[in-house]
Amino acid sequence: MELQQLQQMATQVRRDIVRMVHGVQSGHPGGSLGCTDFLVALYFEVMKHNPESFDMNGTHQDIFFLSNGHISPVFYSVLARSGYFSVAELATFRKLNTRLQGHPTTHEHLPGVRIASGSLGQGLSVACGAALSKRMNKEVDTTVFALLGDGELEEGQNWEAAMFAAHHKLDNLIATIDVNGQQIDGATKEVMNVAPLRQKFEAFGWTVMDMKGNDMNAVLQGLAAAKTLCGQGKPVCILMETAMGKGVDFMEGTHEWHGIAPNDAQLEAALAQLPSVLQDY
Repeated sequence: MELQQLQQMATQVRRDIVRMVHGVQSGHPGGSLGCTDFLVALYFEVMKHNPESFDMNGTHQDIFFLSNGHISPVFYSVLARSGYFSVAELATFRKLNTRLQGHPTTHEHLPGVRIASGSLGQGLSVACGAALSKRMNKEVDTTVFALLGDGELEEGQNWEAAMFAAHHKLDNLIATIDVNGQQIDGATKEVMNVAPLRQKFEAFGWTVMDMKGNDMNAVLQGLAAAKTLCGQGKPVCILMETAMGKGVDFMEGTHEWHGIAPNDAQLEAALAQLPSVLQDY
């Protein structure tokens, strides 16, 4: 896709997010909106993957693990619009008997989902296992990606995984941290300060870089730069600066929209800020 097409897709995904959450008055729009540009760039431009041949192993393909699973609205929208399942299925989000649970699950056999990630702190561990597996299978041409929230780093398992990745020199692994400074109860620096993240990951043996996460061009350049750092004996960490609720002015930069849904008037206001040339589900 061209840059403008990726930007248009990101706008459409943001429309999907607010409509999905509004439709059931449940879900997590804030982090979903903040991570939209990253996931659109990853699935539509950066990753080598084939939706038509999806299986749990992802042999000879790049694979992605969503650790902060509460941002499922953006994950489902990107999966659907990149061809993993019908876009029309987005209308079933969080409804009875849907495959699109509030947090991704595997027992529903939804294409594109490889782990259940309702419980925070586990995705990096799985990504480490996948990266080690790919190396043992001599898949030298593939990369394992993971996305984590900054508040999620309060979970100790993340640091065990970070230590494991460096010890085993998993240089086919790129972990992106969504640094929006917000979590459900308030600012991360007030709830449990996880800073300084660069120094911590470097001390654990990772290569660390920064990226602006709400500028499509910056995301593309950042992910390209991260891939050049692979193969050098260290796992790669991207500290991605985003704004929670990006794209909807009254949702931006506040933890208050971490896990609540817009009402009818707020939905209309949000959609007015997200004009799209594509088609809603």
